Amino acid sequence: MQLQESGEMYLETILILSRKSPTVRSVDVGEYMGFSKPSVSRAVGLLKQGGFLLMQPDGALVLTDAGREVAEKIYERHTMLTDLLVRLGVCAETAAEDACKIEHDISDESFEAIRRHLQKHTKTE
Repeated sequence: MQLQESGEMYLETILILSRKSPTVRSVDVGEYMGFSKPSVSRAVGLLKQGGFLLMQPDGALVLTDAGREVAEKIYERHTMLTDLLVRLGVCAETAAEDACKIEHDISDESFEAIRRHLQKHTKTE
């Protein structure tokens, strides 16, 4: 199943929330993202159907291995691109917003080039 940008955002959000709390529920995701319960319910259903997410009997959302892989990839892109933009002089809020837009569309090749560049220049600072 090919994920849309919105699916990637949901997985990233669940990853972020799971790092802050041992239990993540749909209501937490909705509050964090500012989405309605029906929107979150539909997305959760699609992510479960695609094999990216499980729902425990108590309602807790758990990323599958495939879901965690996607979430960590998107989160890494977000944090690294935000860092790059801040280093270039963009204010932190704008950098985070722009990174969120870029993280879904940038190719693996371009992202790897950015990663190598940042690693090279971070070591020498």
